[in-house]
Amino acid sequence: MAISSAHNAVDRHETGPSGATRTPSADPSVGELVGEISDDLSRLVRGEIELAKAEIKQEATKAGKAAGMLAGSGYAGHLVLLMGSLAAIFGLAHVVDLAWAALIVTGVWALVAAVLLMVGRSRMRAVQVKPERTTKTLKEDARWARNPTS
Repeated sequence: MAISSAHNAVDRHETGPSGATRTPSADPSVGELVGEISDDLSRLVRGEIELAKAEIKQEATKAGKAAGMLAGSGYAGHLVLLMGSLAAIFGLAHVVDLAWAALIVTGVWALVAAVLLMVGRSRMRAVQVKPERTTKTLKEDARWARNPTS
């Protein structure tokens, strides 16, 4: 008799997705409902954290690429400035005085630097630090938590 009652007790339990056993009933107890809500809330929070991580990683990648472009343009501009300036100065020195040739070349490179700065700044402004989708879903979750039946 003891074996069959233990066997029946095992048959009445179901194994849930988390491996926990539950006794099915027509009207779940308050403890079961609270447990289910707690499980759902935990899954929801983990999902929101994963979404935030993904968004932040995506934006950090964009920021890294923009910063790399700014650094690369700075380095390339510096090399071009040095070598090209010397060549241009000596080339222009055949037409105008050496001092004027140096001033003209310096003005051209100032213009190039300004253009590179503007492009880099515009790309850096496109980077969003705040995870917009996560913020939106968190607001929706908060509204749902306040009114779960609506």
